[in-house]
Amino acid sequence: MKPFDARLLRYAQSIRGFLVRGALLGLLRILSLVGVAWYASQAIVAVVEGDLGRSFAVSLCGLTLSVFVRAVTIWLVEANSARGASAVKSELRQASLGAIDRLGPSWLSGRSSATITTSVTQGLDALDEYFAKYIPQLILTVLATPFLLILIWRSDALSALIIIGVYPVIPIFMVLIGWATQSVQRKQWDALNTLARSFHDVVGGLSTLKIFGRAERQSARIQLVTEDYRVRTMKVLRVTFLSGFVLDLAGTISVAFVAVGIGVRLIEGSMPLAVGLFVLLLTPEVFVPIRQVGASFHAAAEGLTAVEDVFDILDEDRARSASLTPGAVETTASEILGVSAALELRSVSIRYDTLIAVNEVSLTLAPGLVTALVGPSGAGKSSLLGAITGLVPHGGRVCVAGQDVTTQPPGQRGWLSWVGQRPGLVAGTVASNVSLGSTDADSAHVREAVAAALTAAAGSDIDPLLELGPAGEGLSGGQAQRVSIARALFRLREKGASVLILDEPTSALDSVTEGAVLDTLRKVADSGIAVLVVSHRHAVAARADTILRIGDNVSLS
Repeated sequence: MKPFDARLLRYAQSIRGFLVRGALLGLLRILSLVGVAWYASQAIVAVVEGDLGRSFAVSLCGLTLSVFVRAVTIWLVEANSARGASAVKSELRQASLGAIDRLGPSWLSGRSSATITTSVTQGLDALDEYFAKYIPQLILTVLATPFLLILIWRSDALSALIIIGVYPVIPIFMVLIGWATQSVQRKQWDALNTLARSFHDVVGGLSTLKIFGRAERQSARIQLVTEDYRVRTMKVLRVTFLSGFVLDLAGTISVAFVAVGIGVRLIEGSMPLAVGLFVLLLTPEVFVPIRQVGASFHAAAEGLTAVEDVFDILDEDRARSASLTPGAVETTASEILGVSAALELRSVSIRYDTLIAVNEVSLTLAPGLVTALVGPSGAGKSSLLGAITGLVPHGGRVCVAGQDVTTQPPGQRGWLSWVGQRPGLVAGTVASNVSLGSTDADSAHVREAVAAALTAAAGSDIDPLLELGPAGEGLSGGQAQRVSIARALFRLREKGASVLILDEPTSALDSVTEGAVLDTLRKVADSGIAVLVVSHRHAVAARADTILRIGDNVSLS
């Protein structure tokens, strides 16, 4: 766990301005601190000597001004910290969500969504303490320590030597405490992730647990995990309090050494009172910043632990982007929208660890034709679609209209409209689900898509204004499939896509409705769209212009 991770500079550009502003405010804060010490010592000497004239008034005014400037500076530091934390959290959230989108479902399937959610939400929120307390104190330590030591040296070399001698004790304690903190903080964060995963799993399978009467057992398990998190949190607090005590004790003893030396020399008369008071007031301020760094480190430790998980995501995305096929030409979706275009797969291979799912597949989907992709379960049909949609990492190339689109992120493949095995419906009207993802949907295009897919058979119309619950609650499986088909047809009309891909689009439909859907797909193909349908249904293969059978390889029938 590093005090400052350089990756913050790479992934959060706004932190540069935050650090510059923090350094300037730190310098102003140090100068105001020196002003307070100087004018306070002069005012006290004036009172002791009974000189309450002009010099005392000047010292009092200077002290008042220095205190005011210091108070304003502290307020500005807090405002800068809040602003910096908000900007950095926003940047890191956007960057991490973009990275997750680019890494795709294949990467996400091997990780806990609950852990990622916790890191990106609650984890990054914990950076507030990091920016509000830790970073300002770290900046102040870097600036104040050498500046004040030089100032004390010029005023009293002996006091400066004492400070230099005892100062290293505090960093040594901080390192030792930091090692202990890192261990207990990581265990606490792991316990929180375990709690998040357990709760996520229970909520996801709650209906199944109720059916089999296992809900009470899971409740007891969550209680056990929660208790473990409580114990680890209390251990973190215990380490925090003990470390704070150690740092305060070390700082207090260090100041006491200096104070004793100054007191002895004041009694002997070998040191002026003004100099002694000035050095004595500055000495604690040499130790305060580094003590606060140690104390603030515990408050910021959760955020530092969480941001490491976020950086792991960003680093993995960065590494994958760097490993893309060299020489591949990045093609924008707008260059191939609104035109009839063939889709080509050139030597596409897909591997899951040691398992080869698809091996050196090459094929062409011509515009104006309905192509059926058939084969036994596990032959790699869905994996092949994942390569086309950009959701599955693969070797080889994917080309549309002769242009290489292999490196295009899934969200930028505007030339493609597709229907997955799961409809992916959300709460809202049927029409809003059809136009999902479009901020300025053309109502005419929505009506056309609804008419084409949702009035597929007599007596089976679906009202576009029907309100659906979460996950499409209120529709049957077949109706949900037709809504997802309508969404794909809307994308064809709205975005000008040239390729339509459907994965088992009629698996939940009766034969009459299936025939009507296939008629619709025929009309789509006749308009110059390349249509690929993955299906086990004989009716789909019978109505297709071309059948691709996938097994050990792809053959054209």
